[in-house]
Amino acid sequence: MKVARLYLAFVFFVLYMPIFYLIYYSFNSGGTMHHFESFTLDWYKDVFDDTRLLVIVLHTVIVALLSSSLATIIGVFGAIAIYYATHRWKQTLLTLNNILIVSPDVIIGASFLILFTIAGIQLGFTSVLLSHIAFSIPIVVLMVLPKLQEMSPTLIDAARDLGANEWNVLTKVVLPYVTPGIFAGFFMALTYSLDDFAVTFFVTGNGFSTLSVEIYSRARQGISLSVNALSTLLFLFTLLLVVVYYIITQRTSAKGGQK
Repeated sequence: MKVARLYLAFVFFVLYMPIFYLIYYSFNSGGTMHHFESFTLDWYKDVFDDTRLLVIVLHTVIVALLSSSLATIIGVFGAIAIYYATHRWKQTLLTLNNILIVSPDVIIGASFLILFTIAGIQLGFTSVLLSHIAFSIPIVVLMVLPKLQEMSPTLIDAARDLGANEWNVLTKVVLPYVTPGIFAGFFMALTYSLDDFAVTFFVTGNGFSTLSVEIYSRARQGISLSVNALSTLLFLFTLLLVVVYYIITQRTSAKGGQK
């Protein structure tokens, strides 16, 4: 058991060490990642003084919130449709859903680019939003579907025996039961949208950009510690989302245990 814990600690150390290395040098006044001279917050000041960057941050947050919300709504009803489908159709729909997850982002991005070009959709906010909704839906489906499969069919039968119609069954039995899966799907979609680069790189336009694309373009011009500061803020924001999801999950579990 001790060896397993040491191995797990080593794995997490290897995974998080590059992130902490990046955060450490975001406070370096020397301007490089080779030698730490003194502590400074100038790079964070540069980030907040950059109006264009703040607009890009706003674009990223708006796209992430809208795409994850719409993808959650569509994904929940998609998971319910798969759950009630016949065995043959259920396997087919699950396979199609999984293909979208395992497909390389480059292929998905290029496919969306061709689709939007043929459809005459101008690359920009709309194309990025539609793309993020599309690749977030399968994630929500995979988060919600296991909760539906855990639900006992007797709950629905009991609700119908008590006179509940289909809408009451959906809103008062099914959706409350799968709420943890809905929150998990929403936060997973939100994090994935904030992090996505490959798909967004293909479908973004000249007047619109997101944080991932901006960080990539700045890194190509040369290593600047403002990129470190920006990445640190993004990491902390993502960490905050994980903490919020953990708190919601714990409260939901505690309420379920009390009942």
